[in-house]
Amino acid sequence: MSALKSLFKQTAIYGLATVLPRMLSFLLVPLYTTQGVLSSVAEYGKVTIIFSYFVLFNVVLAYGMETAFFRFYNKESNKATVISTSSISLMLSTLAFVMIALLFQNQIANAINLNVSYINLVIWILMLDALVIVPFAWLRATQQPMKYAVIKILNVAINIGLNLFFLLALEDLAANSGFFQAIYKPNFEVNYIFIANLIASLVTLLLMSPFYVKLKFSFNTRLWKQMLKYAIPVLIAGVAFSINETFDRILLDYLLPPDIAKTEIGMYSACYKLALFMTLFATAYRLGIEPFFFSHANTQNPQKNYAKILELFVAFGSVILLSVVVFADIIKPFIIRSEAYWEAMWVVPFILLANFCLGIYHNLSVWYKITDRTKFGAYISVVGAIVTLILNFWLIPIMSYRGSAIATLSAYALMMLLSYFFGRKYYPIPYNLNKIGLYLVLSTTLSFISFYLYRTNYFVGIAMLFVFLGVVIHFEKNLIRQFIKR
Repeated sequence: MSALKSLFKQTAIYGLATVLPRMLSFLLVPLYTTQGVLSSVAEYGKVTIIFSYFVLFNVVLAYGMETAFFRFYNKESNKATVISTSSISLMLSTLAFVMIALLFQNQIANAINLNVSYINLVIWILMLDALVIVPFAWLRATQQPMKYAVIKILNVAINIGLNLFFLLALEDLAANSGFFQAIYKPNFEVNYIFIANLIASLVTLLLMSPFYVKLKFSFNTRLWKQMLKYAIPVLIAGVAFSINETFDRILLDYLLPPDIAKTEIGMYSACYKLALFMTLFATAYRLGIEPFFFSHANTQNPQKNYAKILELFVAFGSVILLSVVVFADIIKPFIIRSEAYWEAMWVVPFILLANFCLGIYHNLSVWYKITDRTKFGAYISVVGAIVTLILNFWLIPIMSYRGSAIATLSAYALMMLLSYFFGRKYYPIPYNLNKIGLYLVLSTTLSFISFYLYRTNYFVGIAMLFVFLGVVIHFEKNLIRQFIKR
């Protein structure tokens, strides 16, 4: 019980560091989807495509070194060497990337059909973000969640503040001030979005600079090779994950007719954001449990705690799934301001459930991380990416973004099942499958019935939600009593 209590404390703080910044950044969706801020739905689709490439290159530049850092920081006695070796590795690889990318930025822009000014900004943002990977990992490994939270929140606050300034205030200020005229450019909205990101990332690196000041610059080649061997499968898994997470936007742009592609992507991406509630929950949980998994791997019977963690995750996640689906149409005007985007609301239950399956997968992945079988994570993720690609190529020409939503759910559900079956063989954990299965199947069934059959009937939807809450409270009443007493 004390181990679970420690987990929830860390999860609460990391949740603040992740959930609150994302809720702040959530303001950008209503900003971008407000009529008149961006010129059209298609313009928002363009921004989304660029961020899809962002996700992919962030993974490549990290190349699994964050996860390797956690593993070897807890494993090695000389922790300073782990810190310096991983930091130097990322600094050198990032420098190489920047030099090559700047040299070929025009060719890159032509290849992916984007403005070269976007590419230039993206290169510098990627560099700044890569240089804070190890410092942030060090904060988590040394259990400094409050500092982690403050810097993360500040990053997003600056980003949002500058977005509001550039997109809402600058034009009016430029009309009355020569100073603001010097920095204002008409039809420059997409550039301003990335300039805001760049400044926020720069401030973050400056705040983390004391880490580099104190860094002992020693490089252990033997350790680096071991870390790289551990990290490469994580990199492969990360690339596969980025394909599952965002590559559908790129494929929509590639497979749909040019005259409708950007508009379809804009609608799909905006409605996809309603799954943020599940993503926030799963991400905060993952940030809390990843250090927990490693630090408790050598305790007595850790499998019992791992099993209970998944059970609680599924219970909470099922409530979130059903709650968001029932109230989706009430929530949407506050997040997606223009009705021009609402046509894609059909995808919401699929994307919510897909992200729920992904969260379960992250919980199940403990077995290959603590047994150093990270190659299985890569195998499973690659299978998921293959499914994503095949289904998108097949379904997008037939169903547009609906096909992408189905592909995302199919990929994450398959990854979840594969991780469970492999884990049962290599690191058995006594999961309560009856209870987990009940929560998952019942919440999914009620969600799809509520949304696709009784979408505007809130009496039915709310009744279903209360029934499910009653089921969860019934099965978890003993645990609830223990937490209340403590």
